Amino acid sequence: MAGNAALPGFGAPAVGFDTPFEMLEACHERVQRTLALLQRLVGYLHGQACDDSARQAAHDVLLYFDLAAPLHHEDEELHVFPPLLAHGDAAMAARVRQLQQDHARMDADWQAARTALQALAEGKKTAFSAQDEAAFARFATAYAAHIRSEEDLVYPAARALLGADALQRMAQDMRQRRGAAP
Repeated sequence: MAGNAALPGFGAPAVGFDTPFEMLEACHERVQRTLALLQRLVGYLHGQACDDSARQAAHDVLLYFDLAAPLHHEDEELHVFPPLLAHGDAAMAARVRQLQQDHARMDADWQAARTALQALAEGKKTAFSAQDEAAFARFATAYAAHIRSEEDLVYPAARALLGADALQRMAQDMRQRRGAAP
């Protein structure tokens, strides 16, 4: 049940800051793995009593969405969305504004989901309510649609607009905001 002990959101072996869009896509993979861990945790607690393994899984989900996911959204808000709003067509600009609204809504959904996970991780709760599980499902569903829109439409359009210098600045900023070595 326990997840990976490494700090979430930091480089997969084949992906580094020098390839910022690949890094963003790798983060999406980690989002999906963390959401899958959350789903396994919910199922686990349906058939088992809460134990250290369940509390650790809750902690791992909290760690990812408290630390790495906000940095990922900030990457998009700083580097991916602005060129599309400035140079994209009206349909792309509308898509980007929707994604910005998604970030705010997903943050609110996370706060609702976070409360139950933190209580479980801290041993103050031993099971999730139907409301908790609905909050988890709402959060996961929003993320799935958001990721599809970014990977299918927005990232390719932004890549087409950003030159080598802009990509280098993006990579450097991503590295610095995470405190990674240059």
